[in-house]
Amino acid sequence: MLHPLPSSTLAISVQQNPKPYILKKCIALLLSCASSNHKLRQVHAFAIRRGIPLSSPDMGRYLIFTLVSLSGPMSYAQTIFNGIQTPNIFTWNTMIRGYAESENPGPAIGVHTQMCVNSVAPDTHTYPFLLKAIAKLMAVREGEKVHSIAVRNGLESLVFVQNALVHFYGACGQAESAHYLFEGMSEKNLVAWNSVINGYAVNSRPNETLTLYRKMELEGVQPDGFTLVSLLTASAELGALALGRRAHLYMVKVGLDRNLHAANSLLDLYAKCGNIKEARQVFDELEEESVVSWTSLIVGLAVNGFGKMALELFKEMERRGFVSTEITFVGVLYACSHCGMVDEGFAYFERMQKEFGIKPKIEHYGCMVDLLGRAGLVKRAYEYIKNMPLEPNAVIWRTLLGACSIHGHLELGEVARSKLMELEPTHSGDFVLLSNLYASERRWSDVHTVRKTMLQEGVKKVPGHSLVELGNCVHEFIMGDRTHPQTEAIYAKLAEMTNLLRIEGYVPHTSNVLADIEEEEKETALSYHSEKIAIAFVLINTPPGTPIRIVKNLRVCADCHVAIKLISKIYDREIVVRDRSRFHHFSNGTCSCRDYW
Repeated sequence: MLHPLPSSTLAISVQQNPKPYILKKCIALLLSCASSNHKLRQVHAFAIRRGIPLSSPDMGRYLIFTLVSLSGPMSYAQTIFNGIQTPNIFTWNTMIRGYAESENPGPAIGVHTQMCVNSVAPDTHTYPFLLKAIAKLMAVREGEKVHSIAVRNGLESLVFVQNALVHFYGACGQAESAHYLFEGMSEKNLVAWNSVINGYAVNSRPNETLTLYRKMELEGVQPDGFTLVSLLTASAELGALALGRRAHLYMVKVGLDRNLHAANSLLDLYAKCGNIKEARQVFDELEEESVVSWTSLIVGLAVNGFGKMALELFKEMERRGFVSTEITFVGVLYACSHCGMVDEGFAYFERMQKEFGIKPKIEHYGCMVDLLGRAGLVKRAYEYIKNMPLEPNAVIWRTLLGACSIHGHLELGEVARSKLMELEPTHSGDFVLLSNLYASERRWSDVHTVRKTMLQEGVKKVPGHSLVELGNCVHEFIMGDRTHPQTEAIYAKLAEMTNLLRIEGYVPHTSNVLADIEEEEKETALSYHSEKIAIAFVLINTPPGTPIRIVKNLRVCADCHVAIKLISKIYDREIVVRDRSRFHHFSNGTCSCRDYW
């Protein structure tokens, strides 16, 4: 850590006129300090003793440049900068860069403003550094202003500025704007491709991410570690395991599998695709483990239903001397929640505070409410929320409403819904949960009222869908879907599945169809749920014994859960379903969740 010398020491008379060779020697010494804070302090002391004024533009700019290169304190750099009479554009840019790369990028905007006031013309490096700072701040309006200034100054067409703008818009959630700029670029280098691809990846737009990646491949642009991290993120979200494996092979081929960040993304991919065996293999082959690696595997085990294994891994992590973070404990509490380990969850919550000194955040309290709600302790969950030291957010109340819907607590469900009306009045999922709660009580007039309100407020229900990957393509199905080219064959397989299920003793759970219709109509509706259509599609397109992997955006209903257990036995297939909150590994008539989800 560098510390600024007293201001009295810095305030050396500008009247001094050091010999040129001494100044050159100081600058040469500074340039040799590229990796040593200690040497920089020695050169600084030498300059003071020899009467070199730090207000000298040459001495000041090299000292600031060296400080920024060594990630020294920006307060020190700012003190030196303030003493320079006429800083040149290089020095202004270095100050902006220093703040952009620091933990406090905000002052970079002020430096740019001061630069404009002093009528200093920007160059090709000014806006890339400034936009990097603005992207970290997520300051969309400021970035748009800089974009306008760049256009006015005729710098928008420069490739460095264009790359920075694409990165800025993508990082700030403006993926379409980033793509629009990207398409208008005459020269698209790897940095530009990475920025636009990552813009879609971080904004949960996996289809666009994969489309751009394929276009990049067709144009002969070779990916690097940054590209592959974005690709793996998108593949994980879609459950595109085959594509992720292709990326893995490429990583091994070019040696990127040894890159810790890329390897952690690969670990996350396998975990989110329900392939814990390969996730563990990636973890075991890491040359350098980190808390992120341990946490990723702990969370992966937890969401896949292997809570006890997750907690054993946490204990091993402690034995190995890794210091747990607040995110690690989110994974630990998640493991307890999804395995019904209520007492263990509260014990870890207490340890987190007392032994690790971690102050619980809203995510930790959310895990605790979920822990109680999943275990059917809905009233206790409500009391827990009322006694929380933090103000409960919409996620907390939605968790309670979901528990009420599953376990049939109408009164508390209405309390949770009233709170959600204050916080997020137009969230479609809340209307659906309350409607389902009323329907489970056969209060059809209340169901009608809720759905009428949705229409009046313009709230649209998010349609359920299921995704499956086949032939390097992700196929999407919705309930009753008849748009696929293989629809006729799919529905013939559905009919076969239904007949074989009945032979196995399957009885449709018509109570899951929360609508006031006849039983026969309910049974038909259950047959056409998106995950069953997806399973039929895979059965007719893959050889016997091939595992089936499905990603569903909503919670699997109880009827589909029973049916898929039997389908796994009838067709002798491993079926992995990732729903909104966890994984279900079906095999030989059983599920890894043990009917607890």
